[in-house]
Amino acid sequence: QVQLAESGGGAVQAGASLRLACAASTSSGTFNRCAMAWFRQAPGKDRELVAAINRNGVNTVYGDFAKGRFTVSRDNSKKTVHLQMNNLQPEDTAVYYCAADVNAILYDVPATASRYDYWGQGTQVTVSS
Repeated sequence: QVQLAESGGGAVQAGASLRLACAASTSSGTFNRCAMAWFRQAPGKDRELVAAINRNGVNTVYGDFAKGRFTVSRDNSKKTVHLQMNNLQPEDTAVYYCAADVNAILYDVPATASRYDYWGQGTQVTVSS
């Protein structure tokens, strides 16, 4: 069982930065076995991958829109995952969700939502022009 809690969302102007955090409530052993990801969903749109990271943080995958602007990282000792978002634009407005895949092999970085077993409640990011 993994419980995830996101924080760090808010309302900002275009060009600003935000750092999202995802805290996992589970054993360290379980967290270390999880690939982690951030997805987002805007009103009327499908949920899409923002970034994902493998169990030991070596491998990452980004959505095309996130490349060069967003960075995902994890701290297994603190059971947390972060998403640094720079140069935010109005089209980045969405609810951002943290997700965990407890069945990932070591270097696997799942990119599809169906692979993830546990989800947080989401944090709203609103970017105004």
